[in-house]
Amino acid sequence: MRALLFTTGSPFARAVRIVLDELSLDFERREEITTPSAEQRAQATPTLQVPTFWDGDLVLWESGTIVEYLLATYPDRPEAAPKLAPFAYRPGDAQWQDKLVFSTIQTFGNAATTISQMKWSGVGVDQNAHLQRSAEKLSHILGWLEDRLTGEDGFVPGYLSMQDIFLAAHVRFVQARPLGVDLKLDRYGKVSALLDRLDARDSFKANPIWWWEPGVVGYEPDGTPVYAKQNA
Repeated sequence: MRALLFTTGSPFARAVRIVLDELSLDFERREEITTPSAEQRAQATPTLQVPTFWDGDLVLWESGTIVEYLLATYPDRPEAAPKLAPFAYRPGDAQWQDKLVFSTIQTFGNAATTISQMKWSGVGVDQNAHLQRSAEKLSHILGWLEDRLTGEDGFVPGYLSMQDIFLAAHVRFVQARPLGVDLKLDRYGKVSALLDRLDARDSFKANPIWWWEPGVVGYEPDGTPVYAKQNA
């Protein structure tokens, strides 16, 4: 039995779901539109984190740990090119660069979701010095990552890597939210090209980035979702 507890809008959970789809793994979707209560989350993990993943008797939390487990445990790969990497980090000297890239991408995601959470609590980037530093961090990280991409590959030549997947999930999360943050992605040509290629991949199209649920096209000033009008 495999199951994933997650919130609809989480970019971390989106990355995990993309990997599950890439591996063609069935799983029970324990999806919550809003963050489950602390009591609900505490039943799964002492960190109160979602996503949380079950594979039989094994329970894992923290999205990077979940994906490392999936890559190490399930060897079958789809025919899509490039293929999903058979590892989280390359062996040898490259592993430390791979780990550094991944941890930096997760720092980007943490900064972005902090801005998002504070926005929905009524505090915007222009109102809080910590959020301003978080927004500045996003652009610095994108510049650093841009310098580490070469040619038509992602961060691991010849493969679709978890680094690629998580970066796409986090960047598209920021772009889909009215957070008061402009990533100015046109400054980062290699990052932009990588994300455009990933957007066309079946696993990404099957797991679009949403906040509340499908059909939300915008938000009122107080954060209330605005739904697309249905044709009569």
